[in-house]
Order: sequence, then C-alpha cells, then structure tokens
Amino acid sequence: MISRHLSLPTLGVAVSVWFAASPPSHAQQVTLPLPRLLTLMPMGAPSGGSVEITLTGENLEEVTALLFSTPQVTARPVAGADGSPVPNKFLVSVAPGTPAGVHDARVLSRLGISSVRAFAVSTLKEITRTAANNTVETALPLELDSICNASMTKRAVDHYAFQARQGQAIVVDCAAAGIDSRLTPVVVIADAQGRDLLVNRTGGRLNFTPPADGRYLIKVNDLTFQGGERYFYRLALQAANGKTPLPRQPETRSVSAMSWPPTGLTAIPANRETEPNNRAPEVQKITLPCDIGGNFYPAADVDTFEFAAKKGETWWVEVASERLGRDTDPFVLVQQVKQADGKETLTDVAELYDIPSPMKLSSNGYSYDGPPYNAGSPDVNGKFEVKGDGIYRLQLRDLFGGTRSDPDNEYRLLVRQAAPDFSLAAWGVHMTLRNGDRAALSKPMALRAGESRVFEVVTQRRDGFDGAIELAMEGLPTGVTATGLKIGAGKTYGHLVLTAASDATDAFSLATITGKALINGQETTRSCRMATMKWPVKDAKGEIPAPRLMADVPVSVSNSEPAPLTIEPADSKVVEATVGTTVTVPLKVTWRNEFTGTSLKLKAYGDGFAGLKEIDIPMKAETATLTLDLAALKLPVGEHALALYGTAVSKYRYNPAAVPLAEAEQKKAELLAQAAAEEARKIAATDAAAAKAAAAKAQLAGTLMAEATKRMKAASTTAEPRDTVDIIVSAPIRLSVKPAPVASAATTSSKP
Repeated sequence: MISRHLSLPTLGVAVSVWFAASPPSHAQQVTLPLPRLLTLMPMGAPSGGSVEITLTGENLEEVTALLFSTPQVTARPVAGADGSPVPNKFLVSVAPGTPAGVHDARVLSRLGISSVRAFAVSTLKEITRTAANNTVETALPLELDSICNASMTKRAVDHYAFQARQGQAIVVDCAAAGIDSRLTPVVVIADAQGRDLLVNRTGGRLNFTPPADGRYLIKVNDLTFQGGERYFYRLALQAANGKTPLPRQPETRSVSAMSWPPTGLTAIPANRETEPNNRAPEVQKITLPCDIGGNFYPAADVDTFEFAAKKGETWWVEVASERLGRDTDPFVLVQQVKQADGKETLTDVAELYDIPSPMKLSSNGYSYDGPPYNAGSPDVNGKFEVKGDGIYRLQLRDLFGGTRSDPDNEYRLLVRQAAPDFSLAAWGVHMTLRNGDRAALSKPMALRAGESRVFEVVTQRRDGFDGAIELAMEGLPTGVTATGLKIGAGKTYGHLVLTAASDATDAFSLATITGKALINGQETTRSCRMATMKWPVKDAKGEIPAPRLMADVPVSVSNSEPAPLTIEPADSKVVEATVGTTVTVPLKVTWRNEFTGTSLKLKAYGDGFAGLKEIDIPMKAETATLTLDLAALKLPVGEHALALYGTAVSKYRYNPAAVPLAEAEQKKAELLAQAAAEEARKIAATDAAAAKAAAAKAQLAGTLMAEATKRMKAASTTAEPRDTVDIIVSAPIRLSVKPAPVASAATTSSKP
C-alpha cells in the first residue's frame, strides 16, 4: 500500500516534497499521466558492490521502492539527518557473484509501477564522474579495467586520461544506446596533447595498441553535441590478454530479438566457420543440418559453405546477427553447383533477405498508421527447395559490410528441416489521433482502478506454422484480470486486455504472458516478451522512437485516481448464443469525469469482430446495449472474446488529493513562521546572542513558509481540470457460440 500523507519537517531540516509536479500547459494532453523513470546516476555498479543512486522522472510522487528485474540487485531509501527518506535517493546493492548484465530498474509510486530504465552490473571497478573534464588539462584519470559513469556535457567534449605501455592491447567501449541513453557517442583515442589517433563514430569499440609508453586520452562527445542528464554513458577501459576476446558491455535487447533464439538452441554453436572460405575453391564443406557461428570479418567478407542435398528436400535457413545486437544486414544466396567439361556453373536456387514485421509499421512518426515497434529484422529466416540431387553452395554476407572491418560483427547460421514454432512480443496499443499517442509509447503497465488497457501481441511464425494461438496472462495483482483475444489461424497479431476492478486497491506483481497452440498435434506454450519505448515520444516529428524489450512484465494497480470512465458487461457471466443468431449484451457505464462531445463512438478488438459496426454510447448514459449479429460476423462455434474501444476527451485533474495536504502544510508553516517571528521580537531587546539565533530561526521559518506556499500553488495548478484525450477500452465481453440444435426425425405413418 502506498502512503498518502505528508509531514512538515521541523525547523532546520530540509523540506522533502514527494507530490510536486510541473504545472501543465494549456494544450490538450494526450493520454493520462503515468509514472516514468527517466534517469539513474550512476546507471550501474560492480558485482558485490553498492552505490548511492539519484533518480529523476515524471509523475513520480510518493516513491516507496526502487525495484529491479533480478533479486540479486536490491535497493533501500537513503535516510536523511532526521531519519526520513531523502527524495529520489537509494542505496543499491549488488550481491557478490552477480554476473555482468543489464537489468531493468523501476520505481513504485503513487500511480503505481513506473516505466523501466536499464541498470548495468559489471565485474570491473567503477567510478562516477563528479566534476567537469572538458579540456586536456582537466582530463579525468582512469585505471585500466574500470568503468566510469557519466552524463555528456552539452556542446563539449569529455576528456579522460590513462597510462599504457607500448604494444599493450587496449579496448575502449562506450555503452550508450544499449543502456537506454539518448547519446550517440563519438569516441576518440588521442595522444597526451589531444591529437586524434583513432576514432569511432558508430557506437562500437575501439581496439588500440599504443605506439609508445606514456599518457593517452579518450575523448567522448555526442554526434550532434547534445548533452544533459539524459545523455549518459558508461565508458569502459580494459587491457586485452590477446587470447580471449573481451566481451562487449551488456545491452538491452531490441524488439527484433523477440524471435531469437529458437527453442532448444544451445548457447554455443556446434561448429565455427573457417577462413578462408570466400569463394571456390576455398569453400567450407558442411553437412546438413548445421549450426555454425562466424563473423562478418574482414570487410566485404563472404562466407561460402558447400553441401550435398537430395531432390525433394526442403531446408530452412535462419541467420541471427542483428538480433544479437550487431549493426548488420545478413543476406543468403543458395546456388546449385554443376560440373561440365571441366567447367563449373552455378544456378541460383534462392535469395533470402529480411524477416518481415508481423504488422504494418508506422509510415512516419506523425501519422501513426501503424505501431513504431518493429518485430521484424534484417536477419534471415526462409527456405529453399532442392530440385535435384547434387552439390549446393550457401553464401552468407553482410550487406552493410563492404567497407567495415569489425570482428565484433558475429553471426549464427542454422540450416534445418522444418521445425514449426512461434515467438511472441507485446506492447501498448498506439492511437490514430492526428497528434499521435506520443507519451503513450512508453506506457508502463500501471492501471488505475476501473481501467482496461489493450496490448497488441504479435507473433513471428517459424518454419510454416500457421495455427491459432491462445493468449493468457498469469500472476497479476489482486483486482486485475486479463483476457487474451487470441491470434487467429494464419494471422500475425492479436490483442490482450488487462482490466482493473473499480474497487481494486494498490497492488503490484510480476506477471507472465503466454501463448498456447497446437503444433503437429502437440500443445505448445511459449512465453511473450513485453516491449517499451526507452523514452516518452512527445514530438514524433523531431524524435526517433527507440523501442526495446523489457526483462519481465511488471504490473500494478492504484486507487489514487480512478479511471475517468469504466465500460463493462452488466453481467460478468459468459454470454451464450446459438450460431447464426443475433444476441444483445447489456453494458454498464460509469462516468467519473466530465467528457466533451455528445456520444462515445466505439469499435471492437477481437478475432472475428473486425466487421462489427461502430456503436454510440450517449454521454452520461449509465447503460448501453451491444448487438452482435453472429450470422453477419460469421462467428463459428466456440469461445470468443471482444473488447470495445474508442477515444474520448475528458476533464482530468492530476493528483487533486495533494491540494488539501499542501494547504495544510502551508498553514502549519505560516503558524510556525508567525511563532518564530513573535519569539524573535520578544528576545530582540534582551540578549544579543539569543536575539541573533531567534532572528535566524525566524528567517528559516519564513523561508520554509515561502516554499510551502510555492508547493501549494504548484499542487493547485497541477490539479486544475485539463482536457485529456485517451483510449477508452471496455472490460472484455466473453461469448460462447453453440451449434444449432439438430432437428429430431418426425414420426410418420403411411396410408394404405
């Protein structure tokens, strides 16, 4: 349960404010405010160590906990001098033995669970930069095998210094995009005078061999010289041993990675590519099926594999590289090899390119004619059919690799017979308003009591699987239910509706989303990954959306502010109907805010309900009726579910409960200030030292009163009604369609 009280500190103690929020502008607001965690500093810690974290965010009042996606990382509030928690400060501890990796951090606040932010664990020594280092003279010294946490200085270059020996292998790795930063890092290794020796503008690593013993510099800047607390980075400086390649700093996973790896795949490939294998006669001979690991290296590398195949065989080819976090675009060419008169001829069999997105993507960030989440990939997953016995070659190359020579650009090549399967990812539904659902692109799963929310669930089907997938969600907080509106046979996406009861109280849990399908007669269950935007996208014309997968599925419900509107079936029972008939479903409507317009227009989510005509619910109507023509919808016998949705504009007040609390705090501060002033006046004519102390006390009381007044005005302004447009979603309606009764044979008798 989240506490809802404030306490005025005694004189001489800094004021702690948990409810403060920036006053809203007068423009129409898109989507109801939700808690968002924006930055952590530092954004990582070493295994077995602890660090004091300062966080920033939006709509974060009454923060009670900082939580992580692994139990090996824990946090507790930092206490002030009076023993009360210091706002937005936590002591984070990492258990000994925790492996290097990236974990999701989020806070629990008045409105529930926040959006996530990456927190990295390393096995190196870590420091945090605390002073400006924008010149050669102020370069911050770094030890080898250490990491520095920092935020980029705007319109400047950050400088670091290190000592190295001639011929020593040095690796510099600047983590930014992979840990949710807005920074596009340019990393330069320079000599002691700042003259550039090696440059990387692509966000990768720099491998450096010092030409002489001495002092060297690392220079870091944003590609467009942006900066500030949201442009953070982790700069790793390591000595390589020359035998085992150093692992890259851990990163979050892109949405495209939802389809990798296939179920049951081992972590290490069974075989490795062997160079040279670019072209005949230097080809690598293999047998199918195969599992091969390799690298697109050096520049323009073409790895060629030769194998025998028989007529009628069908082989599926899958390549993972972009889904491994590499900036690559694999391409596969399969050719049949024939020998005639001592000459070799090659006949193209198949060209395999990208994995398409399951849904039509947004054509641009402004129109929002599709989601900006791309579950497709530049990687490969396709098939080729063998038309005749013989020898075949498979060529694999990176279409981006003509001039790049980066040994980190690894790949995994699988050639297998069909293994039908599927993978799943989900995200919050976007809107189709002209202004777009900018802020909603990073919606955490924080529900208000009485609210329903829809998530799109997409599937990447593997090796020809095209069956229906039933969606389910478990482990939800008390008072929250989920209904999967299934992904129909042959379709690429469906919907999941999450509903919080109107009487739900504050709760939080980690949930799981699964999909279930029949594959070759066997029931198969697969887990679903949640996707989110790294940052709220408030200006889609000027910002590039940056989606990623989350580590888990945190869900909360809060009764601090109930949903503005709740639409639900009048009866929670499953509606039963006979195939081909018409059924009516009574609806209950609860209005909690003032809405603009004359009616609410609703469409339907759910497999088989795309043809349902739009329905109108008059404003303030407490009941409505949904009519379903099963014949027109062509609903087959079986279980079905749908949810109604539309957009509406309501008068929304942000955290109105904070206003009386702020007023009470202001009044108490005024009384304390008056008492302190009166005490100072009485003492003024007695003892000079006592009078000085009393005057200082009165001055402090006056300052606290002014701050309390400022907070009261901010709370009042924030709580003023504001036009807010959002998606309105009904609680799910469940329908069981029964077969038509079979007419019994009539008893007849024949006449003589």
